[in-house]
Amino acid sequence: MQTPPWLLSAAPALATLPDVPAGERFQYLLEHGTMKVGVYGPRGHDPQGPHVRDEIYVIISGTGTFVKNGEHRPFQPHDLLFVEAGAEHRFEDFSDDFATWVLFWGPKGGEPA
Repeated sequence: MQTPPWLLSAAPALATLPDVPAGERFQYLLEHGTMKVGVYGPRGHDPQGPHVRDEIYVIISGTGTFVKNGEHRPFQPHDLLFVEAGAEHRFEDFSDDFATWVLFWGPKGGEPA
């Protein structure tokens, strides 16, 4: 039976990532209105900067440190991380198997607090 487009599973999602040896590996998989869902699995370093929309990460695999506005926190599988629009953030010291779901939504500039 074919998987419906509204059901995302980690293994097939990870298989869509571009095959690059280092840097950013990202793929959008689902879009509806302002909501976009993707999978992100950088290698070596995380080159991203602030985004214009609010964002949630749900860690699929791996461990490391998440840095948001200068604060460093460890992360592990199944953790959920919220990043408001415009916040400086990145993943550091992450394991080779690191991958995460990424969800963007809302207006540019983010939702009101």
